[in-house]
Amino acid sequence: MDSNNYSSVIQFILMGSSDQPELQLPLFLLFLRIYIVSMVGNLSLILLISSQLHTPMYYFLSNLSFIDLCYSSVITPKMLENFISEKNFISYSGCMAQFFFFLFFVIAEVYMLTAMAYDRYVAICRPLLYNVTMVPWFCSLLVTGVYIMGGIGAITHTRYLARLSFCGDNIIHHYFCDIIPLLNLSCSSTYINELLVMIIGGFNLLTTTLLIWISYTFILVNILRISSAKGRYKAFSTCGSHLAAVSVFYVSILIMYYIPSSNSVSQENVASVFYTTVIPMLNPLIYSLRNKDVKDALRKIIKIRMFQGPHSK
Repeated sequence: MDSNNYSSVIQFILMGSSDQPELQLPLFLLFLRIYIVSMVGNLSLILLISSQLHTPMYYFLSNLSFIDLCYSSVITPKMLENFISEKNFISYSGCMAQFFFFLFFVIAEVYMLTAMAYDRYVAICRPLLYNVTMVPWFCSLLVTGVYIMGGIGAITHTRYLARLSFCGDNIIHHYFCDIIPLLNLSCSSTYINELLVMIIGGFNLLTTTLLIWISYTFILVNILRISSAKGRYKAFSTCGSHLAAVSVFYVSILIMYYIPSSNSVSQENVASVFYTTVIPMLNPLIYSLRNKDVKDALRKIIKIRMFQGPHSK
């Protein structure tokens, strides 16, 4: 085979999410604010939970915040660079590393949401067994499984992506190193990679979606059996934040990878911007604004700080 087919690309150019110069500065300022809010919100939630809230539900939530914190940081800083630099270069190894960590944390997120759905199922449908079932070692086992699934998916995709040849065009029509834009640049066969996208992506999406739907089907049946309206509202309110987080995440993933569009580039950019930058910001807001325990813990810390302030001088 011609050796030109194996010419090595040592760096890529990320085109970004907008090619209109007048929008570069406003978009930079917008996403910088989103990133700051996301970092502050998720880090604050992690610290708040570690100091005040020690139940299994908040253990999972703190891990969800950690995942959001990480995968937003994998993507957003490089995206911000797109808005202020004429050409945003990323090395081949840097691109592979970004792709690996992005995929690792995205897969971990869907399984963490599934673990949280199981936690809510046990709490509402098996309340008398909750403290026996959701013991610390079992919760740690679930979280370990979440990260293992993320690692398996990320390692498999990255390994086969690294085997592809990239020659000639090195412009990625996206703001980060995602699987589809990279496959479009390859000058070798991408059949196995496309097959892996369908198999691994389909398995992860279908498995987690099915488990979440099963959990919430049982939850809904048990809530409807509660005689008092106040009791039904209290039971369902503990699931509201999780349902909101699941809905926005899965809708954006479906739009990005599984729904065809006549304007695929703009649609993919909007959907991917939403789940890589906006969702990590929304999750801590959803859980803090809709969760009484989080708000009570925050008030408690504020009162302690206010009380200690005058006496610490």
